[in-house]
Formats: sequence, C-alpha cells, structure tokens
Amino acid sequence: MSLTHPSPNFGERRGRGRIELVVLHYTAMPSCAAALERLCDPEAEVSAHYLIDADGTVLSLVEEAARAWHAGAGEWAGAGDVNSRSIGIELANTGREPFAEPQMAALERLLAGLLDRHALSPEAVIGHSDMAPDRKGDPGPRFDWRRLAVQGLAIWPEPAEPGDFLADLRLFGYPDAAPETLLSAFRQRFRPWACAPFDDTDRALAAGLRRFAVDGRSSDA
Repeated sequence: MSLTHPSPNFGERRGRGRIELVVLHYTAMPSCAAALERLCDPEAEVSAHYLIDADGTVLSLVEEAARAWHAGAGEWAGAGDVNSRSIGIELANTGREPFAEPQMAALERLLAGLLDRHALSPEAVIGHSDMAPDRKGDPGPRFDWRRLAVQGLAIWPEPAEPGDFLADLRLFGYPDAAPETLLSAFRQRFRPWACAPFDDTDRALAAGLRRFAVDGRSSDA
C-alpha cells in the first residue's frame, strides 16, 4: 500500500539537481508513527522522500524532484551535498531487529521504480553509513544487502586478488576517513558479523569493488 503524507521539510536541489544516488536509512525510532511525526515536524528539520513501515506501507513524504533533508554531512564519490543528488528512503526499524519481509518486498518494488525512472545503476544504492561512516551506522548489520544485489537493486562484490584496501574503497566511492572507521563501515555492509582483526578477506572483498568503480574509473586506468 502506498500513501502520501507530505512533509514541509524540503527545498530545491542545488547544482545540477540530477538524482545520482539512493540512500537507505533506518529510523532508529520505536514506531513508524513516531518516525513519521518527526520527519514531518518543521522544528526537526529532517525528512526523506519515502518512509516504509514494517508492514510494507510506503509513505511518500517529499516529491522526488525536491531536496529532502535526510543525508546530512558526508560525501560519496568525491562530492558532498548528497541531499541535492539523492533520494532518501527511511525504513521503520530500531536497528536492533531484522527487517520485515513485507518491508523488504516494498523496498524492492520502490527501488526498481527509482532505478528505472532516474536511469540509475545498482551501484547508486548506498547506505547512510557508506557516505557518512564517521557518524552514521544505518541501515545497519541486519540489513540484507545481498538480497537486493541478487535482484540487481544494489551491488555485492566477489572476492578478487587482494590489493590496497583503502584505495579500493575510495575507488568505489567511500569518503576520506580513519582506516578503522572505513573498515567498520565496509564490514557493516559486506561482512556484518566479522569480528576478527583486519585480514585478507576484507582486502579481497574490497578488491571486488573495483568493477563497480564510480564515474567509470577502474583500478587499471
């Protein structure tokens, strides 16, 4: 089910205004109703284009052509102001429980439409923790990125010859941050339950990201 519940928290996209990314979040709030109230509160100054409840209900809060206030400070692929070049999707989840099946199915339908409408590749779908690894942890280790990748709605790397871990992450799009911060963000998405020290498995998976390098770049260039 899809509903419209307009939020007053939006503005005009800056610069080219072209949608280049879809950023996934969790609400970290006890209920979808609480999250909706905050995302529509002018004093909160936060919003998203879409909010998806655990039962699969999709709430449209901000028109896709407008700039929602979901990403905050951070960058991806060497560029900031992620709000002006992205669609933000909030998933009603505290971050401590699995994402419900109806919610994931609704997200998949929404993503398929977004990627088609805006001519985006699966690489364009990222997490809040990817673009702001030093301050954000959503959508968190319980989010099933591999499931999205199987359907062509996100990416999943195959291990490759290990190389320079940090260079491979930068090539993919991650911002500058402390090595331990980037390792944490990377593992949260691609090795969510890993707790061992940094190893060749991390390096091999990061090397597998080279084929998804942003802006057509490759590590062989």
